Amino acid sequence: MTDQIKVSEVSAILRQQLEGISTGIRTEEVGTVLQVSDGVARIYGLDNAEANELLQFDNGMEAIVMNLEEDNVGAVLLGDHKNINEGDTVKAKSEMMNMMMNMYGGSVSAGSVSTDSGSSTSK
Repeated sequence: MTDQIKVSEVSAILRQQLEGISTGIRTEEVGTVLQVSDGVARIYGLDNAEANELLQFDNGMEAIVMNLEEDNVGAVLLGDHKNINEGDTVKAKSEMMNMMMNMYGGSVSAGSVSTDSGSSTSK
């Protein structure tokens, strides 16, 4: 008895296997710490950074972009500067720091945690 391969069966199996594949492209902007001083990090490589954008270092610490230069950005560290070193990697989170909380009576600690309700301002 000869078995014949049915094109419709093969097509159905391939279609089923390909359904779960994500075809979206996800890019991350990654920079490198050039200098750390007095709670401010100078970072190279974040060409599309925006003022007040949140950044995250490999160790989980965050920073807020405050100064946009032609070849680097200056970011205020939201934690102990001793945890960040030259050469560390930092990623743009594509989130803006929610400064509007203060206009409505809220307060935010240096770790971007709301001190009046206990909820974090970062996503």
